[in-house]
Amino acid sequence: MTRREWLTLAAATPLAKAAPWMQETVKPAPVSPVAIAKAPTYDNNEVTSALATMFDELGGIENLVRNKTVTMKLNLTNAPNQRLNGLSPSLTHWVHPAVCGAATYLFGKAGAKRIRIVESEYNSLEPLEDFVTKGDWDVKAIQNAAKNVEFENTINLGLGKKYSRLPVGAGAYMFPAWDMNHSYEETDVFVSIGKMKNHSITGITLSMKNLFGCLPSSIYGGDAGENEPNESARNIRVAVGHNGNRPPSKSSPGEINFGANHDPGYRMPRIIVDLVAARPIHLAIIDGIQAMAGGEVPRAGMPRTSPGVLLAGFNPVCTDTVGAAVMGYNPRAARGEPGFPRGDNTFALGEQRGLGSTDLKRIEVRGVPIEKALYSYEAVRAAAPAQPAPAPRPPA
Repeated sequence: MTRREWLTLAAATPLAKAAPWMQETVKPAPVSPVAIAKAPTYDNNEVTSALATMFDELGGIENLVRNKTVTMKLNLTNAPNQRLNGLSPSLTHWVHPAVCGAATYLFGKAGAKRIRIVESEYNSLEPLEDFVTKGDWDVKAIQNAAKNVEFENTINLGLGKKYSRLPVGAGAYMFPAWDMNHSYEETDVFVSIGKMKNHSITGITLSMKNLFGCLPSSIYGGDAGENEPNESARNIRVAVGHNGNRPPSKSSPGEINFGANHDPGYRMPRIIVDLVAARPIHLAIIDGIQAMAGGEVPRAGMPRTSPGVLLAGFNPVCTDTVGAAVMGYNPRAARGEPGFPRGDNTFALGEQRGLGSTDLKRIEVRGVPIEKALYSYEAVRAAAPAQPAPAPRPPA
């Protein structure tokens, strides 16, 4: 998609038309501005300046974080040694430490009293500090960026004494509530930092999809305990989440209609929306400086991308909608259309749930306009050599 084609699309009526099942939405979903900034490299000063500018364009973050505990959920998909062409994972599918460090510094500068950095690691029970160090992170630099910076692996109970139960509320699609590590409840401000990339099931993964990593393997993993959490569980959440082939531990509320649907393209978008409803995102940040196209984890033949942008917004649906547009996709497209080849539209489901708007005509974009930030992921994929079939997922 060229910039001219994007401008034509943005001005056209079809962009405002949602997927057919979205017509059930009665009233407009909430809307919030989204900021875009150019950041060609991961230079620390450049990234910090870009984030600071976006925060100012959104009205500032002082009132949001001052004297508060701020928890940042990072997108660190798969193990540190799973790399695309030997590159550091932060250059392809992990959030880059420069983005995490800049956010940490700016939250501290704005008066945050504690900053907690979390992720449920892939197949690992080790401290999160050790996990990211294997992925070429300088942990000390991030810890020194502000006062009271903590890391926690949320794959299980972690440092907490009990799990926190977060209810989804009325209108839940798949699960009525989630049991999570204490860090996701014991916070005043929750920040989701996602990577700008594709996903094999949901099609696009940004700040909302990032919350799937909040689920502890001890309860929702393939080797989760049957009756109680298995604190030694390391397996990924394919069986419970993607396929619905087994229930989570009976200690949790469980699935609303277990066994009714085993289609990952139906399940995953709805699970993501249930997660965002239960654990609302106060600030969404998208690392679109460098990434990759074609999937969420490295596979042979995947092309790298260099959009050179950062995005931020206080509403994750609005922020991801703009992020999808920057990637060259219609954020209101239906399943089977570009951007959502195998799954239902997560953003549209979020709008139907009342979490935020996917209507680009209602979302105010501040800073760099979409047409000047446009970077077509489909064009990059089309120009790349043919990719082999995706490798089968590990047993759940």
